[in-house]
Amino acid sequence: MNTNVEMKDRTNSRYLATSATEERFQSLSEDWGQQLVASTSFGIQSGVMLHLISRYAPNTPVVFIDTGYLFPETYHYAEKLTNLLNINLHVYTPKYTAARIQALWGEVWEQGEVGEIRYAHMTKIEPMNRALSELGARVWMSGVRRSQSQTRKERNFVEQQNQILKAYPILDWSDEQVEQYCVEHGLPVHPLRGKGYVTSGDVHSTRPLSEVSNAEETRFGGKKYECGLHFSTQDTAMVL
Repeated sequence: MNTNVEMKDRTNSRYLATSATEERFQSLSEDWGQQLVASTSFGIQSGVMLHLISRYAPNTPVVFIDTGYLFPETYHYAEKLTNLLNINLHVYTPKYTAARIQALWGEVWEQGEVGEIRYAHMTKIEPMNRALSELGARVWMSGVRRSQSQTRKERNFVEQQNQILKAYPILDWSDEQVEQYCVEHGLPVHPLRGKGYVTSGDVHSTRPLSEVSNAEETRFGGKKYECGLHFSTQDTAMVL
């Protein structure tokens, strides 16, 4: 198979699927070194992925995309976890501030599909692409899990998105495993959890579970779950 990135022997779905979780992190870190980066949203369940990185791939740069529209609770949670786990955090922001976006274009995310796409590119996709380029990444490690949404159920452990490999080392973890891990390791709970949130994206596009009929409707008015960073992979990725 022709790929844009020359793969290491252990960077494939079959190897990761049959390996213990800690081996997945260790093999990616050992094989790719400084060319491996991770991403986090500091979401409701992000503590698990970050804790595993701190234990088994501690030098990995962790990219946090600050859209400028996150909940205040998310910023506090980010500070707490970063300090607790000694994360090698790299914060990236859009080229346009939140104030500038609204001054020039208003509430872009409410301007139909075109506006939603424009907003996602400005605040998430462009900053992430810039981070991957500046950090020299060849492999992007993400905490995406199959149990999170219907759009993630068919994911494979390793995929290729454009010029980068994407690896999902906790892809097969259930919600119950995540909860148990948090309790066992005494990880702090996201402040929004106590307010009924099961996910924590931007303020304007995230709702508590009590206001909708199911977890997948808590994002983007129930029209979709993905913000754009991982959705395009599902459409265009090669399974590796």
